[in-house]
Amino acid sequence: MSRQRIPLITELPLVIWLVLVWGALWQDFGLGNLVFGAIISYAVVNFFYLPPVELTGRFNVLWLVPFIGRFLLQLVTASLQVFWLAVSKGPALRNAVVAVELRSSSDFLVTATGHAISLIPGSLVLEVDRSTSTLYLHCLNVASAADADAVRRDVRATEAWLIRVMGSRADLAALRAGEAAT
Repeated sequence: MSRQRIPLITELPLVIWLVLVWGALWQDFGLGNLVFGAIISYAVVNFFYLPPVELTGRFNVLWLVPFIGRFLLQLVTASLQVFWLAVSKGPALRNAVVAVELRSSSDFLVTATGHAISLIPGSLVLEVDRSTSTLYLHCLNVASAADADAVRRDVRATEAWLIRVMGSRADLAALRAGEAAT
């Protein structure tokens, strides 16, 4: 399999990330270890096929702070809900697999949304369909179509926050157009 040559500047975020992971794995952020990690990272990026990390070119810190606050609130609320469901309903709890089609087709945003949703107790991403940007989630306490719709709304709200934080200009324009239409 031949691979097209990708400029180093495009691969730089991935190389930096791999160097940080290398340092964390060795628990040594000394200059020598990080330089060796950079050599290993560069070799991995160039000799093994990895899709290029396509960043959007924008990052809005003003939306990041409220996103983190919303995420932490959801984390605490969901933890308490899962605790209460485990104590009150136990094995009688009804679960479902819910498909959620996302607005963005960016692998970066689909992955970020999936990870953010999976970190909140009570839901887990089972599969991602890249062709349609659909997340398939296993969710606790989904007993009706209304419950499934609530899950879809919550996932799409998380995606909307992530689009505001780091989505492309096209994704942001589509989000604003969709919000203006509703």
